[in-house]
Amino acid sequence: MKKALLVLTVALLALPARAADPPGFGMWSSAELKRRDAALSTRVGADHSARETLADYGDHRFRLLFRDADGVPEQHDNIVDVVIVQSGQGILLLGGRMIGMRAGGGRGEFLGTGIEGGERHPLGAGDVLHIPPGVPHSFLVPRGQHITYVLVKFPG
Repeated sequence: MKKALLVLTVALLALPARAADPPGFGMWSSAELKRRDAALSTRVGADHSARETLADYGDHRFRLLFRDADGVPEQHDNIVDVVIVQSGQGILLLGGRMIGMRAGGGRGEFLGTGIEGGERHPLGAGDVLHIPPGVPHSFLVPRGQHITYVLVKFPG
Protein backbone atom coordinates (compact mmCIF):
# COMPACT_ATOMS: atom_id res chain seq x y z
CA MET A 1 0.00 0.00 0.00
CA LYS A 2 2.79 2.42 0.95
CA LYS A 3 4.67 1.49 -2.22
CA ALA A 4 1.59 2.17 -4.39
CA LEU A 5 1.10 5.53 -2.69
CA LEU A 6 4.77 6.41 -3.26
CA VAL A 7 4.55 5.45 -6.96
CA LEU A 8 1.38 7.52 -7.36
CA THR A 9 2.96 10.53 -5.64
CA VAL A 10 6.09 10.34 -7.82
CA ALA A 11 3.94 10.00 -10.95
CA LEU A 12 1.88 13.06 -10.04
CA LEU A 13 4.99 15.11 -9.31
CA ALA A 14 6.44 14.12 -12.68
CA LEU A 15 3.46 15.62 -14.53
CA PRO A 16 4.09 19.11 -15.82
CA ALA A 17 2.38 21.79 -13.77
CA ARG A 18 -0.45 23.55 -15.58
CA ALA A 19 0.45 27.16 -16.11
CA ALA A 20 -2.09 29.74 -15.05
CA ASP A 21 -4.04 31.37 -17.85
CA PRO A 22 -2.61 34.76 -18.83
CA PRO A 23 -4.42 37.94 -17.78
CA GLY A 24 -7.18 38.82 -20.23
CA PHE A 25 -7.81 35.24 -21.36
CA GLY A 26 -11.50 34.42 -21.83
CA MET A 27 -13.26 31.21 -22.78
CA TRP A 28 -16.95 30.34 -22.88
CA SER A 29 -17.69 26.67 -23.53
CA SER A 30 -20.56 25.64 -25.76
CA ALA A 31 -22.31 24.21 -22.68
CA GLU A 32 -21.94 27.52 -20.83
CA LEU A 33 -23.25 29.49 -23.82
CA LYS A 34 -26.26 27.16 -24.03
CA ARG A 35 -27.02 27.78 -20.34
CA ARG A 36 -26.69 31.53 -20.81
CA ASP A 37 -28.86 31.36 -23.97
CA ALA A 38 -31.62 29.63 -22.00
CA ALA A 39 -31.36 32.20 -19.20
CA LEU A 40 -31.48 35.14 -21.64
CA SER A 41 -34.62 33.73 -23.26
CA THR A 42 -36.44 34.29 -19.95
CA ARG A 43 -35.35 37.95 -19.69
CA VAL A 44 -36.54 39.34 -23.02
CA GLY A 45 -37.48 43.01 -22.77
CA ALA A 46 -39.93 45.26 -24.60
CA ASP A 47 -37.49 45.51 -27.52
CA HIS A 48 -37.75 41.71 -27.96
CA SER A 49 -34.14 41.15 -26.96
CA ALA A 50 -31.97 40.30 -23.98
CA ARG A 51 -28.23 40.71 -23.70
CA GLU A 52 -25.33 40.29 -21.37
CA THR A 53 -21.70 41.29 -21.55
CA LEU A 54 -19.45 38.24 -21.39
CA ALA A 55 -16.26 40.32 -21.12
CA ASP A 56 -15.15 43.91 -21.63
CA TYR A 57 -11.47 44.36 -22.46
CA GLY A 58 -11.55 48.14 -22.87
CA ASP A 59 -11.04 48.45 -26.62
CA HIS A 60 -13.27 45.46 -27.45
CA ARG A 61 -15.98 43.43 -25.79
CA PHE A 62 -17.88 40.16 -26.07
CA ARG A 63 -21.67 40.14 -25.67
CA LEU A 64 -24.33 37.44 -25.90
CA LEU A 65 -27.62 38.57 -27.47
CA PHE A 66 -30.99 36.84 -27.76
CA ARG A 67 -33.64 38.21 -30.14
CA ASP A 68 -37.16 36.96 -30.83
CA ALA A 69 -38.13 39.79 -33.23
CA ASP A 70 -36.43 42.16 -35.65
CA GLY A 71 -33.69 44.40 -34.31
CA VAL A 72 -33.36 48.15 -34.89
CA PRO A 73 -31.22 49.02 -37.93
CA GLU A 74 -27.81 50.33 -36.91
CA GLN A 75 -24.55 51.59 -38.33
CA HIS A 76 -21.20 52.08 -36.61
CA ASP A 77 -18.71 54.34 -38.39
CA ASN A 78 -15.76 53.31 -36.21
CA ILE A 79 -16.71 49.82 -34.98
CA VAL A 80 -16.40 46.35 -36.51
CA ASP A 81 -18.98 43.75 -35.51
CA VAL A 82 -18.04 40.08 -35.52
CA VAL A 83 -21.04 37.80 -34.98
CA ILE A 84 -21.03 34.08 -34.14
CA VAL A 85 -24.54 32.61 -34.32
CA GLN A 86 -25.16 30.22 -31.41
CA SER A 87 -28.76 29.09 -31.92
CA GLY A 88 -31.95 29.80 -33.80
CA GLN A 89 -32.22 31.43 -37.19
CA GLY A 90 -32.66 34.82 -38.74
CA ILE A 91 -31.67 37.08 -41.59
CA LEU A 92 -28.96 39.72 -41.67
CA LEU A 93 -30.05 42.72 -43.75
CA LEU A 94 -26.75 44.29 -44.79
CA GLY A 95 -25.90 47.43 -46.76
CA GLY A 96 -28.29 49.70 -48.56
CA ARG A 97 -29.32 53.08 -47.18
CA MET A 98 -30.39 53.77 -43.62
CA ILE A 99 -33.85 55.33 -43.34
CA GLY A 100 -34.65 57.70 -40.47
CA MET A 101 -31.02 57.80 -39.36
CA ARG A 102 -30.40 59.42 -35.96
CA ALA A 103 -27.53 59.51 -33.49
CA GLY A 104 -27.14 56.35 -31.43
CA GLY A 105 -25.27 55.59 -28.23
CA GLY A 106 -21.90 57.13 -29.06
CA ARG A 107 -19.82 59.07 -31.55
CA GLY A 108 -20.23 57.57 -35.01
CA GLU A 109 -23.10 55.33 -33.82
CA PHE A 110 -26.42 55.57 -35.64
CA LEU A 111 -29.86 53.94 -35.42
CA GLY A 112 -32.60 54.00 -38.03
CA THR A 113 -36.21 53.11 -38.71
CA GLY A 114 -35.39 50.89 -41.67
CA ILE A 115 -32.95 49.98 -44.42
CA GLU A 116 -33.70 50.63 -48.07
CA GLY A 117 -32.14 48.04 -50.35
CA GLY A 118 -29.39 45.94 -48.87
CA GLU A 119 -28.75 42.23 -49.18
CA ARG A 120 -30.45 39.52 -47.13
CA HIS A 121 -28.24 36.79 -45.70
CA PRO A 122 -29.94 33.78 -44.03
CA LEU A 123 -28.34 32.92 -40.67
CA GLY A 124 -28.19 29.77 -38.58
CA ALA A 125 -26.15 28.24 -35.77
CA GLY A 126 -22.44 28.15 -36.55
CA ASP A 127 -22.45 31.07 -39.00
CA VAL A 128 -19.74 33.69 -38.48
CA LEU A 129 -20.05 37.27 -39.77
CA HIS A 130 -17.71 40.24 -40.12
CA ILE A 131 -19.62 43.52 -40.50
CA PRO A 132 -17.25 46.36 -41.45
CA PRO A 133 -17.56 49.93 -40.19
CA GLY A 134 -20.01 52.25 -41.94
CA VAL A 135 -22.35 49.53 -43.21
CA PRO A 136 -26.04 49.66 -42.21
CA HIS A 137 -27.27 46.35 -40.84
CA SER A 138 -30.20 44.80 -39.01
CA PHE A 139 -31.06 41.36 -37.69
CA LEU A 140 -34.47 40.11 -38.82
CA VAL A 141 -36.15 37.26 -36.95
CA PRO A 142 -39.08 35.30 -38.44
CA ARG A 143 -42.27 35.28 -36.33
CA GLY A 144 -42.16 32.54 -33.69
CA GLN A 145 -38.38 32.10 -34.02
CA HIS A 146 -35.32 33.43 -32.22
CA ILE A 147 -31.65 33.98 -32.85
CA THR A 148 -28.87 34.03 -30.26
CA TYR A 149 -25.37 35.19 -31.10
CA VAL A 150 -22.06 36.22 -29.62
CA LEU A 151 -21.18 39.75 -30.71
CA VAL A 152 -17.59 40.98 -30.61
CA LYS A 153 -17.23 44.74 -31.08
CA PHE A 154 -13.84 46.33 -31.68
CA PRO A 155 -12.46 49.53 -33.21
CA GLY A 156 -12.49 49.62 -37.00
